[in-house]
Amino acid sequence: MPNAPDTRPIVVQKYGGSSVATPEKLQAVARRIADTVAQGYRVCAVVSAMGKTTDGLLAQAKALSDNPNPRELDMLLSTGERVSVSLLAIALGELGLPAVSFTGSQSGIITNTRHNRARIVEVRPFRLLDELDQGKVIVVAGYQGVSYTREITTLGRGGTDTTAVALAAALNAEHCEICSDVDGVYSADPRLAPAAERIPELSHDAMIALARAGSKVLNQDCVEHAARHGVAIFAKATFGPRDDTGTVVRTNPAKEPRILTAIAHREKLLEIELPAGHDPGALIEVLTQVNALPHAVMGGNRRPIWAHIPPENCHRLDVLKERLAQRFGEAAVLREDRGSVTLVGPGLGEAPDVVLRASGIIRELAPDAETMLGPLELGFVLPRATVHEAVRRLHAALFEGQGMGVAARSPSPEPPA
Repeated sequence: MPNAPDTRPIVVQKYGGSSVATPEKLQAVARRIADTVAQGYRVCAVVSAMGKTTDGLLAQAKALSDNPNPRELDMLLSTGERVSVSLLAIALGELGLPAVSFTGSQSGIITNTRHNRARIVEVRPFRLLDELDQGKVIVVAGYQGVSYTREITTLGRGGTDTTAVALAAALNAEHCEICSDVDGVYSADPRLAPAAERIPELSHDAMIALARAGSKVLNQDCVEHAARHGVAIFAKATFGPRDDTGTVVRTNPAKEPRILTAIAHREKLLEIELPAGHDPGALIEVLTQVNALPHAVMGGNRRPIWAHIPPENCHRLDVLKERLAQRFGEAAVLREDRGSVTLVGPGLGEAPDVVLRASGIIRELAPDAETMLGPLELGFVLPRATVHEAVRRLHAALFEGQGMGVAARSPSPEPPA
């Protein structure tokens, strides 16, 4: 008579490249997974390539071609995770835990056909569920999938986070842990603002805004996927205390009376400028041709046009320069010396004094900074050399001590009886 299916709750745990960089760290991760199993869970581990493997593979491709073919680049980069998942499965076996490794395609992760930054369109986790029902730990290669035309695809930088959340949704997991070398989301990068504090809970919307603005703790696509499917994410340190919950990103976090949540920054941002009179659609067409995904495109008609592109969203910078010159001639100006600093918080629309104070600080550092204000974000694009100092000054003024960033909002008056 066949054994009854394993019905213990499922937890998805993602381990980044720094967490699995050496055999010793792989063994430590295996022990962490064993601890989770001992607590009564079934585990799906989603793993990145070891250490700087992906960067090394990309460098090899760039040594052969300034503009590697996107399909072949995906074929190459997808190999990094195959090494780490197989080694982790071996390490788990040595601890007496039955484990089996899977590539993205074997896991049923179906994507669209866009190479280098594919989007997950469907997850078919039937094989994974079969193995989980047999009590095995499953180890899945992150960052990759297979298109519906059976081409190997990659999800772009941070894609292992997205893989983990997509699998958590498909497997109906209790929650998803994103484990890395940081123990949560802070009010700013602690390396720049030592007084930065860890944020206990965040909404999906706030975390999406931070990720868009450059926060590297969680990937934007991953949090968007979590928001759509109601997945709770725990951002934790791989080798931190096991009972440390880190930062929890969920649908309905505990509400805090704060105007600002955090500061995010990008040390480098590509900026394209076109004079008034050009069509924004023509610029977007060029960006699409070279698979460069902009963070924002603004202006048009009688106003100048600006496009901002994170460097990780533009693998073919030389080709982009060529296409801009072909389409717009000398009218298109591409700058590589820009960066950005962004304040994120639910109370920005209710606090013009915070907006004015932040803008004044930025003007002192960079008089030509561009300002962007949205429902949750106040962003500044400024010279790259001023980014770190801007983070330090904004955090000191708005978050530390009695700064307006952490000040409680005035309570709403009670309605009349």
